[in-house]
Amino acid sequence: MSDKNLAIEFTAHKKTFPIILDWEATPITSKTLWTALAKPVSMTAFHAMFAGPEIMMGLPEEAHSFDPTTIPNENQTCFPGPGDCLWYYQGKYQMKGLPDELWEIGIFYDDGGRTFGPLGWTPVNIFGKIGGDLDDFAATCRAIRVDGAKDVMLRQA
Repeated sequence: MSDKNLAIEFTAHKKTFPIILDWEATPITSKTLWTALAKPVSMTAFHAMFAGPEIMMGLPEEAHSFDPTTIPNENQTCFPGPGDCLWYYQGKYQMKGLPDELWEIGIFYDDGGRTFGPLGWTPVNIFGKIGGDLDDFAATCRAIRVDGAKDVMLRQA
């Protein structure tokens, strides 16, 4: 097990939560995201529409330092639990009418999550888990659902 982990900071709330990487179950996903986040990145976190209690963020272009098609299926599920952090890539036009790539990092904050969307069931790599106070993390995420998108920073911890 490595002591290399990530962190997510909710900029306006001035709250930071550790993301404990699962180096054993997701060695390639963890290494790839760890390396891509050598320099902190800011992005907008949105609340999911289909997946339930999830916030989701598009990994910004400045962190696109790898070929996303080389990340294998690791530790996949369609039923994430509270605190689970996911990686998902969708190529251009993989979904009808969507010319954009999706470089998605998602984090579930409560029970009842599922990775089901417009294309149906979508297995995702669960690469880590939120550490620390999960209740505080969940309350911060619920605020996104009620108040709207929030700025976050993702970085190495």
